[in-house]
Amino acid sequence: MTSDTPPFGHGGEVALNYCMRDAGGFEGNGQTLRILARLESFSAGAGANLCRRTMLGVLKYPVAWSVARNPALVPSLHAGTSTIRVLDARSCKPPKCHFDSEQDVVDWILASVSASDRDRFQALERPEGKHARTLHKSLDCTIMDVADDIAYGVHDLEDAISIGLMSKDAFAAAINGKCASFLDALKEKYPGESENDVFSRMVDDLFGDANTRKRYISRLVHHFLTGARYVEVKGFREPLLRWRVALKGPRREFLDALQDFVVREVITSPEVQQLEFKGQAMVVAVFEALAADPRRLLQRDALDRLNASDGDLRVICDQVAAMTDTHLLKTYERLFSPRMGSVFDRL
Repeated sequence: MTSDTPPFGHGGEVALNYCMRDAGGFEGNGQTLRILARLESFSAGAGANLCRRTMLGVLKYPVAWSVARNPALVPSLHAGTSTIRVLDARSCKPPKCHFDSEQDVVDWILASVSASDRDRFQALERPEGKHARTLHKSLDCTIMDVADDIAYGVHDLEDAISIGLMSKDAFAAAINGKCASFLDALKEKYPGESENDVFSRMVDDLFGDANTRKRYISRLVHHFLTGARYVEVKGFREPLLRWRVALKGPRREFLDALQDFVVREVITSPEVQQLEFKGQAMVVAVFEALAADPRRLLQRDALDRLNASDGDLRVICDQVAAMTDTHLLKTYERLFSPRMGSVFDRL
C-alpha cells in the first residue's frame, strides 16, 4: 500500500506544500484521500474501492484547497536568507483541505447527504491572516481525532521519557494541578495516601522502571478513552454528521497539558527542529530535481503517469510523498552526494 505519511512527517508536508505552491498545494489528509480514491490499485478506476462510510471517515476536511486557502499566504522562502533557502513556516503551512483534483470524489462521498446538511458540513470560518478552517467533522473523524490526541499526548510522552528527552521535574511542574481526575482514579489503588503522595508516585514511576512506566501509560490511555462521550450537534439530519465523539472537562484539560508539554519539550526543541529543517531541505531538493528533468530522473512507472497527465506536478508530488524517510534520504544521496549511491541500491 502507498504510504499516506510524507517523508519527515509534518515537516515534509510543509515542504511539499511549498513545492506545490503553484500547482494545487499539498496537505497530508488530502493526500490520504487521494491515495485511497486514486492511487491504490485494488480497482481499475476507484483506488482502494472503499464504501462511502469509510471515505467519509477519511474526509477530515470537507473543502477544497482553492476554497480553504488564504490567497495572501503564498508559500515562500524566509526573507533575508541569501545563501541558503529557508522555508517561511507561516506561509508554507498548508490549509486543512482536500485537493481540487479530488472534488468529484468528495461529491460522490456526500451524494447521499441532503443539500442543507452538505452546505452546513462544509461551512468555514476565516480567521484574519490565516487559512480558512472547517467547522464540522463526521462521527468517524471525531473518533479518530480523539484516538490521535491520546496517542500524541500519551505514547509520544512515553517515547520521550524512555529516550531521555524530558526531565522529571519539568514534567511534574507542567501537569501539577491539571491531573486531578487521574489522581482520583489512582487513589483507589493506594488507599490512605494523600493526593501529593499519589502524584509523586505517578511521576516517579513514569520516569523509573520501563515495565512500571508501561503500566502507567496503559492506565493513562484507559483514563482518557473512558472519558470520551457522544455529543449531538443540532441542525444535521444525517446521524453520521449529527453525532460526534469528544473528550471534555478535566480529562480534556489533562490531555491538553500532556500534548502541550510534548510540543514544548520535544517537538519545538532545537534538536528536533534542526532535523526537521534538514529533512525539509532534502524534500524540496529531491522534488525540484525530479521536476527539472523527469525524463532522466523519474522512475519509469511515474514517468508514464506524468506523460499521461500532460506534465501535472501532482504526479511528482505523489512520488515524493510516498517515500519513507529512508527512501527520501537515499534518493537525495544518489542525486547530490558525490561519494554515495550505486546502481545496485534498492530504494
